[in-house]
Amino acid sequence: MAIRDLFLFCILCLACLLAEADGAKPSHYSMPFNRSSFPAGFIFGAGTAAYQSEGGAFIDGKGPSIWDTFTKVHPEKIWDHSTGKIADDFYHRYKDDIKIMKRIGFDSFRFSLSWSRILPKGKISGGVNPLGVKFYNNLIDELLANKITPFITLFHWDLPQALEDEYGGFLSSMIVNDFRDYADFCFKTFGDRVKHWVTLNEPYSFTVNGYDVGIFAPGRCSKYSGNCTAGNSGTEPYIVAHNLLLSHASAVQVYKSKYQKYQKGQIGITIVTHWFVPKTRSAADREAASRILDFFFGWFANPITYGDYPEVMRIYVGNRLPKFTEAQSKLVKGSYDFFGVNYYSTQYASNAVTYNNNNNVNLSYSTDSRVTLSTHKNGIPIGTPTPLSWLFVYPKGIRYLMLHVRDRYKNPPIYITENGYADANNDSLSIDQFRKDASRIRYHHAHLSSLLEAIKEGVNIKGYYAWAFFDDFEWDAGYTVRFGIIYVDFKNNLKRYLKYSAYWLKMFLLH
Repeated sequence: MAIRDLFLFCILCLACLLAEADGAKPSHYSMPFNRSSFPAGFIFGAGTAAYQSEGGAFIDGKGPSIWDTFTKVHPEKIWDHSTGKIADDFYHRYKDDIKIMKRIGFDSFRFSLSWSRILPKGKISGGVNPLGVKFYNNLIDELLANKITPFITLFHWDLPQALEDEYGGFLSSMIVNDFRDYADFCFKTFGDRVKHWVTLNEPYSFTVNGYDVGIFAPGRCSKYSGNCTAGNSGTEPYIVAHNLLLSHASAVQVYKSKYQKYQKGQIGITIVTHWFVPKTRSAADREAASRILDFFFGWFANPITYGDYPEVMRIYVGNRLPKFTEAQSKLVKGSYDFFGVNYYSTQYASNAVTYNNNNNVNLSYSTDSRVTLSTHKNGIPIGTPTPLSWLFVYPKGIRYLMLHVRDRYKNPPIYITENGYADANNDSLSIDQFRKDASRIRYHHAHLSSLLEAIKEGVNIKGYYAWAFFDDFEWDAGYTVRFGIIYVDFKNNLKRYLKYSAYWLKMFLLH
């Protein structure tokens, strides 16, 4: 056995021991646990998003996005006042990064297209940027040449600033036609080689963080909800979500009617949620856990499955929740070939007994569910803490969520499009210390183990994408946390280093 292979084998053995120490079932180690444990054709990959990794924000004809504007106008809302102007410079380094993907053994790479790199003004009528199109053509071709399947998201929050300026972006129903036209162009241009499309990534996060609490672009909220100069936390999140759903459904309709028959691809949407555990055994807390899951996941999963919002949202939000017309309901219902699901953590849910809307004053999405979320019970965290206040390691949650989707949403095909662990960017640590990411190995091992249990229980899971491929710009957290399996040295020409988790995944995927 070569020295490097022996080293990798030792990492795999270490990972098993670490995971066992973390409470996984011993049976997982009585027989091999690797890619062959999963069904034939199961896809393993990693992912990133355009604004987080590409860089090249103001070159080669790219138009500004709302994140370019947000990080410039509101640097105080980014923890380290950083931007994605350069990020990982994936725009110039994609060929070398793809070599790393191939070396690890990934089947697929999930990434998003920058809408304003392709259409600088957001509209076909505003002109197509040939250099943007060339970049994505080259990226797709390079992936395929290395036998890596592209898994593309059309919208990962970086709306062209031109559309925000013209009519308020997703606050206006005008966005639906512009998103449909953008999607149509992408299907026509790249769909001969791309067979996996996601319309939207985490519409929940874009909506709530951008329009309820104002910590994401475009930074809108009521003054009582956050530090914002404009917005309405009680109405805008629901308007934006409605237009996101109609945009999604319109894009799916275009794909299915014009392209799917001969391009033979699939299209879906990626929805994020925590799992929620009732904080007590009371009926009120059990109902609260169910209710908040509908406000997170059901907000988007229910319309695309059944054509309307969850009943509990219609009751609790009332006339502030937009209504689908009969034609819209028909358009949205069934608008997917698969669900993308992002899962990271679990929280406790309890009924908010002190809720009072003060005669419709200070209304917000955050309080409409009348649920209090927490991460501790009797001083004990729900799972292993991480540097992020919302991320506690709770692998059982992903299995429970998968069973919920199976039972509530007709057992659709599912891709886990994000699942990952963050380290704090501690300047006192050396690169070699950062690379020894045992906690990340434990995290992925435990979550893959829980997914395998769900598969054995009949959940139709098709693939798993680790988040993230490399350390990148993590939105409001900037570069203060590192999600990657690849270490990026932001102080030394963005040099890449494989973390131990990358070597563990390599061993996992080779068997």
